[in-house]
Amino acid sequence: MMSQKLFNVAVVGATGAVGEQILKLLEARNFPIATLKLLSSARSAGTKILFKGEEYTVEEAAPTSFEGIDIALFSAGGDVSKALAPHAVASGAVCIDNTNAFRMDPETPLVVPEVNIDKISEHKGIIANPNCSTIQMVAALKPLYDRFGISRILVSTYQAVSGAGARAVDELMRQTKEIVNGNEVKPDILPVSSLPVKHQIAFNAIPQIDKFQDNGYTLEEMKMIRETKKIMGDESLEISTTCVRIPVLYGHSESVYVEFKEDYDLQEVKELLASAPGVVLQDDPAEQLYPLASDAAGQLEVFVGRVRRDLTHPRGLNLWIVSDNLLKGAAWNAVQIAEYIAIENK
Repeated sequence: MMSQKLFNVAVVGATGAVGEQILKLLEARNFPIATLKLLSSARSAGTKILFKGEEYTVEEAAPTSFEGIDIALFSAGGDVSKALAPHAVASGAVCIDNTNAFRMDPETPLVVPEVNIDKISEHKGIIANPNCSTIQMVAALKPLYDRFGISRILVSTYQAVSGAGARAVDELMRQTKEIVNGNEVKPDILPVSSLPVKHQIAFNAIPQIDKFQDNGYTLEEMKMIRETKKIMGDESLEISTTCVRIPVLYGHSESVYVEFKEDYDLQEVKELLASAPGVVLQDDPAEQLYPLASDAAGQLEVFVGRVRRDLTHPRGLNLWIVSDNLLKGAAWNAVQIAEYIAIENK
């Protein structure tokens, strides 16, 4: 029996929320690792992390950090990826990047394994992980797109604070306590932008994620539009988005309306969703069964429910899509890509 090929792996942003989940998944999935290098900013360098019972010291990420590395998983922010991923590629590593740095680069595959895994083979050293809110939507819509065609998508997202980082999670917890105790709330983190204006997130909804663009949409909204077209390979898709931050810790929820190009049977739609890879159909109104962020947290799948015909358009369909933004929306999608690379290079 042939021995399994092992890979030298680097995780950039190992101390961040997504980096922590990547490490948990690599360990739980028993990824074939020969050596593991944990990298971070200078601020977090020196941190000790346990992996498979062994203690690793996090090192400061630098251009010279990738000698001998086969697979590098990046989740330390777009500026870090832009600065260091080219050096990793030059050293011979395949980079799986979880930031916005290379997603729309025509030379870089933008991959959701359940949707377009064939694109991985086209990489030139870097494979991009899409935005968390894009990933769960396209995973659910792909089987429907293949069967009926889609002309239009309208989506409103209800996104967890963990999508804005650990400090936003802390802020939600702090503000909640302040309000419950009758104390003054002093917003400090959200919305994340270059402007000094911040809003309360506890017991609130903030209709802004990322910076506003000249067209009135936020960058998060434009990411979903551009990325969905690229992943589906269809620039003709008409897509409009509204992205909202809500006081939930983990798990993004989305209200999605699609218009098919062909007539459809609702039961067939549900069967396609139920059999789609990585998708779980939770759709029983009589039992009040539908996806909840609280249930999706910690799960790897994309959950779909509230599947119903639209009342205003003969080919319109409404869905409710929920997934853990740190897992399928980030870490798990990246590890799935890494597993595919490992299988192809065994």
